[in-house]
Amino acid sequence: MKTMPAHRARGFTLIEVLVALAVVAVTLIAGLQATGALTRASARQSDQWLAQLCAENELTRLRLTRQLPGVGDSESACVQAGREMRVRLSVQPTPNPNFRRIDAVVIANVDADTVRLLSISTVMGRY
Repeated sequence: MKTMPAHRARGFTLIEVLVALAVVAVTLIAGLQATGALTRASARQSDQWLAQLCAENELTRLRLTRQLPGVGDSESACVQAGREMRVRLSVQPTPNPNFRRIDAVVIANVDADTVRLLSISTVMGRY
């Protein structure tokens, strides 16, 4: 007569559970890092968009004067969406005296550091 084999407990071993927990932990960490990267990229894109508004406003202000701007550097404050930035304009002569090169650099203070957010260059002529 055959004896029935003893009923063996079915389930997971401690090693299998620990390996599964390690896999889940690594996956969660990777997800958190990806979420953080997306958040930082979104904030950077928003800052650059606001900086572009500041730079374009300053360049439009120069165009509306309908005069050829003088050579030299200037700086002005710009607040967009509650964010304080500064626009540095650098007006340089060109080989043709009827035109000026204008470089607009937008900077902001981030965590006690000065960060360059955007740089735009254009040429403006006599009206």
